[in-house]
Amino acid sequence: MEELGIYGGLFLLSFLAATFLPAQSELGLIGLVLTGDYSVLWLIIVASIGNTLGSAVNWLLGRFIDRFSDRKWFPITPTQMDRACGWYRKYGQWSLLLSWAPFIGDPLTLAAGVLREPFGRFLLLVAIAKTGRYIVVAALTI
Repeated sequence: MEELGIYGGLFLLSFLAATFLPAQSELGLIGLVLTGDYSVLWLIIVASIGNTLGSAVNWLLGRFIDRFSDRKWFPITPTQMDRACGWYRKYGQWSLLLSWAPFIGDPLTLAAGVLREPFGRFLLLVAIAKTGRYIVVAALTI
């Protein structure tokens, strides 16, 4: 039961880290890998799924941004949104391979929703980027 809590906690941390909420899923992954008590493969899988699904929330927000952008709680400024959409228009779907990157990753996933990137393609590219990042983090930790 403890393992379920550990993996569930990593999933939640990774999910939140992909949204605009401040969270550091890499530190959670590193800490769990360093214990040596858990399967590194499962840690990577759980973190990747959580982080990818968190990015899907950003995509959904982007699809319906016109309904939420004027709300006080909305986490992105118009300037950030314009910059992310400009980057996305310039580099297209391939910019989603940078969805793992700090500061630009979350706005890119939001821009993908705004610009109506097909969800299946979005999910595939983001999953590749997020999983690749966790593989590198785990490998450097080991």
